[in-house]
Amino acid sequence: MAKKKKTTKSPKLPAVNGVIEGAGEVVEQHIVSTIQDNYMPYAMSVILSRAIPEIDGFKPSHRKLLYTMYKMGLLTGARTKSANIVGATMKLNPHGDAAIYDTMVRLSRGYEALLHPYVDSKGNFGKFYSRDMAWAASRYTEAKLDKLCSELFKDIDKDTVDFVDNYDNTMKEPTLLPATFPSVLVNANTGIAVGMASNICSFSLKEVCETTAALIRDPDHDIMSTLPAPDFSGGATIVYDEEVMKKVYDTGRGSIKLRSTYEYDKSANCIDILSIPNTTTSEQIIDKVIDLVKAGKVKEISDIRDETGLEGLKITIDLKRGVDPDKLMRKLFKMTTLEDSYACNFNVLIGGVPMVLGVKQLLNEWIAFRIECVRRRTYFDLNKKKEKLHLLKGLEKILLDIDKAIKIVRETEEESEVVPNLMIGFGIDEVQAEYVAEIKLRHLNREYIVKRLQDVEDLEAEIADLEAILSSKSRVKTIIVRELKEVGEKYGQPRKSLILYNDEASDEEEDEEIPDYPVNLFFTQDGYFKKITPLSLRMGGEQKLKDGDKIVEAIEFTNNCDILFFTNKCQCYKAKAYEFADTKASVLGEYIPAKLHMEEGETAVKMVVTKDYKGFLLFGFENGKIAKVPLESFATKTNRKKLTKAYSDKSPLVDIAFSSEDKEFVISSSSGRMLLIHSGLLNLKTSRSTQGVAVLKLKKGHRLFSIKEYVEGTFSKPSRYRTRNLPALGALPSPDDNSEQLSII
Repeated sequence: MAKKKKTTKSPKLPAVNGVIEGAGEVVEQHIVSTIQDNYMPYAMSVILSRAIPEIDGFKPSHRKLLYTMYKMGLLTGARTKSANIVGATMKLNPHGDAAIYDTMVRLSRGYEALLHPYVDSKGNFGKFYSRDMAWAASRYTEAKLDKLCSELFKDIDKDTVDFVDNYDNTMKEPTLLPATFPSVLVNANTGIAVGMASNICSFSLKEVCETTAALIRDPDHDIMSTLPAPDFSGGATIVYDEEVMKKVYDTGRGSIKLRSTYEYDKSANCIDILSIPNTTTSEQIIDKVIDLVKAGKVKEISDIRDETGLEGLKITIDLKRGVDPDKLMRKLFKMTTLEDSYACNFNVLIGGVPMVLGVKQLLNEWIAFRIECVRRRTYFDLNKKKEKLHLLKGLEKILLDIDKAIKIVRETEEESEVVPNLMIGFGIDEVQAEYVAEIKLRHLNREYIVKRLQDVEDLEAEIADLEAILSSKSRVKTIIVRELKEVGEKYGQPRKSLILYNDEASDEEEDEEIPDYPVNLFFTQDGYFKKITPLSLRMGGEQKLKDGDKIVEAIEFTNNCDILFFTNKCQCYKAKAYEFADTKASVLGEYIPAKLHMEEGETAVKMVVTKDYKGFLLFGFENGKIAKVPLESFATKTNRKKLTKAYSDKSPLVDIAFSSEDKEFVISSSSGRMLLIHSGLLNLKTSRSTQGVAVLKLKKGHRLFSIKEYVEGTFSKPSRYRTRNLPALGALPSPDDNSEQLSII
């Protein structure tokens, strides 16, 4: 990099003849350090102080609002105008009234976005499932804290959490809320930071409390047995996939499929949609259905309208005569957001560090946080009781000789000397003497004395119990379990989201409705796919490809067929040909890893096309083994899009060959040797992940190179390459063999 030019900065010097010294001079800067100095503080602020929730389940904006309402006394009593709350919250959150009110709306009961709302609202707060239903201004609505918030603020005044100064150092605010239940999982939370995001789905409060209690008792508890699936405020139906759900629970990432619930009204011949996924809106669904009807892709609908009212969401679809409602809904599930996916990303700040955690890890972090809260509360109560016991111990000495105390007070000439004289007369400290001096004359009776002495005994027992709690982690956990049980019983409610375990019937393809016509399917080395009709192929020009790319598969088939894409990560992705749009030779086509939502770094290496799943696949591995697997092993009763363990991972995959019947194949090695074998010699293995059998003997440093179908005439003497026993070394090609064919092989 060029050396920095030296500049003389003299802004205070007057301009000479209208020219400022140093103006217009260019100074070179390191772009990396400039961006880091200017952008990193902002990025860290967004991550740590705005977008990512903490272990109590709240972002700072949520916490500031709820704490303000708590300090306003809105946990009990009547509601107040939302504008009052917004104004008071600005003492903690100076980002403007609109942002604060938007936060309150999303936490409210009226908005219906949360399973367990934190704000008890009155007035128009809009609906989360409507794009166009705006909420009223803050001066028209009223709010207070919901009863559940008593569990958020329980014992907050007993030093359970840390407090910090607000932005202008005029008041204190909590860094966390000492929630008595795992609120981080009970209500949904979404945030977009810089370079990262968070999207936590909601779970049933009762199930979460039960699971957390079981996890405290047994760290190896199977959480899926008590927490089967999330629970969404919008209801809908969870299309249960055990593999996907386990991934979400283990890693905190994954995509959960949600499906709208509906009823068919036979008398009116219409479908009433009563709940939709939380990821969409009623207007978005209606607009998409109207577009499909106009495009002629859906012909069974005569009208669609939004009939949402006081009873909740309702989208009504009027059907034409003779239409099967279930069949229509299956089609709409595929073509609209009536069925949608909720992308989970359990990113939470733990000790100021963003971490993506699974459900069990998240609950363990909450348990650790709650243990600390209970210990701090216990320590606070212990100190208070010790202070009170200390006062009563001093009082006890006085009460043993009240006459002496009265005499000391009476004979003391100055008021300021009363406390020192009591200290000297009874051997007590200043705090105890001050307490004694403030006793009213009416309390100098036998009943009062007996009660105070009894209080000493009770306090000593309570202090011993609190000290036992502090010294026993199991006692602390028992307290947490008891509180969890109380919260679950008091605030738990039935699940809103149904769980659909068996989805075979609803995923059946309606083959007769799919137009079946000839198509040409092309797959390139870099993973691009094209579906072109024969007419378009004849009229089109040269195939457009990326630089360095080439077509490795060109197959003539029909539009209603299955396409299997095998990847470099031992997985198989299945698609229907009609799911791809007809295209032309002049376009690049669709990039398969993106189209089929493959994992990061995953690429497609082989395309297989079939309708009846007849035939077999030969998987060739570097170690010289070949696995012969029937194609029907990849057929599934349900419409699964992804198959794991599609082939063995014991040795790197080199090539895949497909054939509908047994025939001869040429097996090549990196040493140049070739082996001609008939696939009938290899036994079929029903297990997809089979390692296969050794076919090619390999010298040190060499590997199996390819598997290709034998073309008649390739070898002048085919017997030279055949063998009766496997594995075999193969033979080097002779000069008489077809060089053109060999280059293809």
